[in-house]
Amino acid sequence: MKIEWSIQKKRGNHRPVLNYEIELERFEIDLAVPQVVMDNAIAKPPFSWRSFCYPNEDERAGVELTWYRLMTPSHKLITTSGRLVLPWRGSEDSYDDVKVAFMRLRRDFELVLASTNDSAPVEVVEHLELTEGTRKHIAAGVASARFLSAVGF
Repeated sequence: MKIEWSIQKKRGNHRPVLNYEIELERFEIDLAVPQVVMDNAIAKPPFSWRSFCYPNEDERAGVELTWYRLMTPSHKLITTSGRLVLPWRGSEDSYDDVKVAFMRLRRDFELVLASTNDSAPVEVVEHLELTEGTRKHIAAGVASARFLSAVGF
């Protein structure tokens, strides 16, 4: 699984915006690894539809944050991407919480991937025929029917 993200914040009261893309690798798709969903992944500001936050309002006034969820793509979807508006913060912030969230998602995915890989392939081919006892039991009847058929009866 490949995870790539970027964060842009404009000067001023604008909130930072996280853009991310998650893509499964070919072997993960072939294994049909299930989707991993992580609740409480990244902090979500109140009124997250707004691209800005004024001083002493919303998260800058101490209003409680909610959470975004992160999820890996399913093996059918292969990729997923998103654009999340993050809570306002100063330009000196390193956004370690975002990195930690993606690292947690990767760790949880790797646990599922390892478990999925442990389910080894199986191919069962079996063959059954009549038992020797049954063959002997019907042999006399089959032989006499063939003999009678050969002489015209």
